[in-house]
Amino acid sequence: MSHATSQDVAPFHLAADAAALAQGWMAALKSERQMAAHTLEAYGRDLAQFTAFLNEHLGERPGCAALAGLEASDFRAYLARRRNDKLESRSLARKLSAIRSFFRHCERNGHFKCAALASVRAPKLPHAVPRPLSEDQSTRMVEENVLDQAEAWINARDQAVLLLLYGCGLRISEALGLTVKEAEQNPLVITGKGGKTRLVPVIAAAQEATAHYRKLCPFPLLPSTPLFRGAKGGPLSPRVIQLLMERLRGAMNLPDSATPHALRHSFASHLLGNGADLRVIQDLLGHASLSSTQIYTEVNRKHLLEQYRKAFPAG
Repeated sequence: MSHATSQDVAPFHLAADAAALAQGWMAALKSERQMAAHTLEAYGRDLAQFTAFLNEHLGERPGCAALAGLEASDFRAYLARRRNDKLESRSLARKLSAIRSFFRHCERNGHFKCAALASVRAPKLPHAVPRPLSEDQSTRMVEENVLDQAEAWINARDQAVLLLLYGCGLRISEALGLTVKEAEQNPLVITGKGGKTRLVPVIAAAQEATAHYRKLCPFPLLPSTPLFRGAKGGPLSPRVIQLLMERLRGAMNLPDSATPHALRHSFASHLLGNGADLRVIQDLLGHASLSSTQIYTEVNRKHLLEQYRKAFPAG
């Protein structure tokens, strides 16, 4: 049984100089980027898998000099190996992202640079088109209480949340993150992904539903406290709304794609279908790039083709 030496530093299968940098990289991800624990664990695992491959590929634990001297073919050989393990493109892209993050950390801190990594392209991801609900389905889901199985204040709360998702295009985290004071503003000031702030007008139906919920809520709603509460008074968990959507799917015979986020997709798609400008929708959704919003033009094109085929079936 062999024992670890100063050149064998787990878990990254690297020589001591490079292993110390890997540990520093992990510490930086945690402290500077405040990466979530499960994401941090995944990044560490991805780098460990890559360095384990390099041990076999190079015949030794690589140090800084060996890492700097890697060629594009070395990275592609690793991606090919993982592809043979039946990994999907999205997982491969994440693994390459973790590797790039480590190499960028080393370059930024003046340790070494691997020029070849810049020429390695990430796997092409499948083009996923959002799957919104129809206007009729969305309206029925948020306006009719098709379940009506809980206490009155919980029914009112659920309707208010769903109306913010569909009527304002909020992400579930944005809706449930609102404080009482923030929810009193119209338009809402929403801080979304990447700290990007946007203004979102609140439609009358959502205002009324929120006001009705506040009247019925049995817990004190102070200005700085969360607006939406769970059954015991704590902040409402996203899982509660996800389970609500599961029950609604069953009651309304909707597909599995009818999730809380599908209501945001529906908001964008229905605005576009009713003549809203694409850049206005971009601003309302908080997309950094117009290309992220343009995907809804494809959704609407598919919908139009489906309607055409229904009206004029092939003879």
